[in-house]
Amino acid sequence: MRNAPPETTPFFPRDREWHPPAFTPGYKTSVLRSPQRALISLEGTKSEVTGPVFGHNILGEFDNDLIVNYAKPGEMAIGERILVYGRVLDERGVGIPGALVEFWQANAGGRYRHKKETYLAPLDPNFGGCGRTITDENGGYVFKTIKPGPYPWPNGVNDWRPAHIHFSVFGHGFAQRLITQMYFEGDPMIWICPIVKTIPDENAIKGLIAALDMNNTIPHDMRAYKFDIILRGRRSTFFENRKEGN
Repeated sequence: MRNAPPETTPFFPRDREWHPPAFTPGYKTSVLRSPQRALISLEGTKSEVTGPVFGHNILGEFDNDLIVNYAKPGEMAIGERILVYGRVLDERGVGIPGALVEFWQANAGGRYRHKKETYLAPLDPNFGGCGRTITDENGGYVFKTIKPGPYPWPNGVNDWRPAHIHFSVFGHGFAQRLITQMYFEGDPMIWICPIVKTIPDENAIKGLIAALDMNNTIPHDMRAYKFDIILRGRRSTFFENRKEGN
């Protein structure tokens, strides 16, 4: 973990140099999406600091199994079966329990189940491509899925996205919301992706690459990939004499 600035509010401030700049012309859609004026820093409200809170009762039986959660009875999704696991941590390396982890992805051929999808790869009738889970008492999460395929996208003449899984994470407060992507160890397409190239720090890119973990495979079934996610940290003690929320 990088040297984080002192924690003077309920959450560590974001390190703007660690994240990619908002305006990166090589990533075409950032031109219109990026802010046109200087950012304003605001104090977090009580509701932003203390919520939301999620419980396991919001989950369906197969929400963390993308291989079967959209499949017809007795059938399964097509593709390379994998297990993805890891921990959701704060900036001190402490696990965050009760965090909502949502994930979505393309199928094994690189196609999303979306009405505006234009890629020619076929849909898998037994693969919906999305799921969710809640972290355990140590911040751990796990889900089963199909390894997604790469796909072309209209950013440049011949730009492709490497295989990846999207993540949305809600920690203990709205300030701990994170949307990110996970890539796969050994994929050469990571380093030529225009989106990845917007990240200025090579170590930050490596933090988005899940490591192949043969020690946690399910024998004769699926390989495992380990992907830890670090959120903005909540301070565990008073900072000087300032109480949280004041």
